Amino acid sequence: RHHITPQRNFGTMSAATAETMDIVSPTIVAAAGCATVVMASALAYVMMKSKDRKKEEEEVVGESSGSDSTGETLDATKFPGGYVTVLFGSQTGTAESFVEEIEREGEDNGFKVRVIDLEDLGDNMTSLLAEEYRDSENKSRAIFLMSTYGEGEPTDNASAFVRALKEKAGLDGNIIDDDSAGEEKKGDEDATEVDSNLLGGLEYAVFGLGNRQYEHFNAMGKLVDSALSKVGAERIIELGIGDDDNDLEGDFENWKDNIFWPSLKERYIGGNATAEEKKDSAELKLPDCHFAVEYLPKSDESVEVDNISLDEVQTSTKHYFTSVDCPVTVTRELRSADTGSTLHMEIDISKSKDVINYQTADNLGVLPVNDDKVIEAVANALSYDLDAVFRIKAAPGKEGKHSVPFPTPCTVRECLSRYCDLTIAPRRSDLKQLAAYAKDPLDRSALLRMASKEGKAEYHEKIIDAHVGIGDIVSKLCRSIEAPLEHFIGLCPRLHPRYYTISSSSSQHPDSIHITVSILKEELGSGSVYTGVCSNHLAGIIQNGKIRVFCRDSTFRLPSDTSRPIIMVGPGTGVAPMRALLQERSYQRIQQKLSVGENVLYFGCKNRNQDYIYEDEMESFKNEGTLNTLRIAFSRETEKKVYVQHLLADNAEETWKMVDEQKASVYVCGGVRMGADVTDTLKKIVSNKGQVSLDEAKVYVEKMAKEGRYVQELWA
Repeated sequence: RHHITPQRNFGTMSAATAETMDIVSPTIVAAAGCATVVMASALAYVMMKSKDRKKEEEEVVGESSGSDSTGETLDATKFPGGYVTVLFGSQTGTAESFVEEIEREGEDNGFKVRVIDLEDLGDNMTSLLAEEYRDSENKSRAIFLMSTYGEGEPTDNASAFVRALKEKAGLDGNIIDDDSAGEEKKGDEDATEVDSNLLGGLEYAVFGLGNRQYEHFNAMGKLVDSALSKVGAERIIELGIGDDDNDLEGDFENWKDNIFWPSLKERYIGGNATAEEKKDSAELKLPDCHFAVEYLPKSDESVEVDNISLDEVQTSTKHYFTSVDCPVTVTRELRSADTGSTLHMEIDISKSKDVINYQTADNLGVLPVNDDKVIEAVANALSYDLDAVFRIKAAPGKEGKHSVPFPTPCTVRECLSRYCDLTIAPRRSDLKQLAAYAKDPLDRSALLRMASKEGKAEYHEKIIDAHVGIGDIVSKLCRSIEAPLEHFIGLCPRLHPRYYTISSSSSQHPDSIHITVSILKEELGSGSVYTGVCSNHLAGIIQNGKIRVFCRDSTFRLPSDTSRPIIMVGPGTGVAPMRALLQERSYQRIQQKLSVGENVLYFGCKNRNQDYIYEDEMESFKNEGTLNTLRIAFSRETEKKVYVQHLLADNAEETWKMVDEQKASVYVCGGVRMGADVTDTLKKIVSNKGQVSLDEAKVYVEKMAKEGRYVQELWA
């Protein structure tokens, strides 16, 4: 489902060009032409305010995200289990959406759920022991939903918490091996002394979200589960594991329904008290709504958004407030006709350098725009006025930190264009919520059937495999759905950015960012066309048309000692950051007159006459002496398919000498399976040429990674 982010919102949000979170309906995406709000003043304000953020203990304890946070005496008939605190580490909102499910089900199971964003907790872990949330035995309960991001990294909002927890637990690194979970990393002479009673009195459970395709599968879930036990907390449920390579939602649902709630009820409610019985209703109750909409008078003038602090913004949507509009000055096709499309694009950042500063091969976040036809179909189906202007705010009783999802006031068109993911396939839990808005019993029954455990096969056939999005459901399949705008905003997933590894050097191109975009467009068996919402939006940008972007650090960094060699492995669009690194090495060698080490590139594609992208530039780098060795695997030109890992193995002696004697850095970008094959090949080279065991070779490669000498940015 998600081509750039390893472990979905829990993996490396990088990669050169592939589409991120693109489960889309059969429509061609073009520039939406929506009424763009005036964001400049708001952007300056939120950036200023974000620098002044404070994380005081009373804020963490007393201001949970959308939950009751007063610590008052609870009604024992409604909440016989008392308080349970649920915390999440989430990058694009998946873990956060799972937390919302737990919050919605809390009262029915007898618990008062309060939700805390781990960004608010930070290093203030002892606030979890706040007296007002303890039970009669003076215990506190905390449930952690942890997504893994990048190559075993914490999500942005969980980074401070994970850093502090590792320090207190005496752990070095993020990786807990399955066969040695709970043991400190060996060989760390500077390890901090373990604070074994820091969280004494805290009872906890962890559910981890990951993708088994990646080497460090569910690293954050495993790390937090192990580390909490080292600092005095008591594990009450074994670690739950969710695998996005298979059925993440099913894994979570099974854990939640069959392990989590039954365990909590048995432990904290037992036979002594039962939650107040819920009366059945002939009609489904509308889901609880966190938002309220205030409609404003229409105006011919541009609408200026409210100035708000980033503290008030939802963690997973802060990019809506910090991105800027920049013109696309160059677009050119890199592939031959009739073999797909890969575009080279150049974005002018000269007027936005106060906001966008990039380093060579950083990541560029691009905010997609939905297709006009999809927007209009949804608006017609739900009777929305696309030109209506509104302000969104927290619903009564839902006030708190991180309550604002996107900049307003804005038009309904802007909202549906930029902030609602109308084409992503809804989760089964989303279908259950949608059913509450269906007026036709047949529509309601169909949605509930596919939302059920028994309907998983039908759901996969009719929703996942057919690439049906929420927009299709409300406008085509279940036309009886009626949802007020604030409810639709609450149940529709946010439209998240797609990340592209920048393919330019900031030294050679300080005012321009280059990206390499693979246009996702496939014919389905039904005859319809499956398109990527972001890549096709970019493909439709006209000369000097603007796209909304922001920049983020990547892990690709050249060695500080320029005389050291580098080995680059980048098949397909994975060559994008290698192009940037070669530009930078060329600048160092020619412009700065520095001593630059050898540069070796392994590139792969199907056919030299179809998808050998940047061929002219690679030849130019060779001719000027920057690219010393270029090895290309044309996988469809030989009887036996040859890939980059095969070429690397063929040059084992050279690779070992560069890596071991000359301390070369190795950079890999592309698909996750290719990345795993390259890693295995490198381990075998180290084992064979270094005359060590494969286990010792694994340690050798891990040490390279820790030193920043083995860097991978991969996508699924």
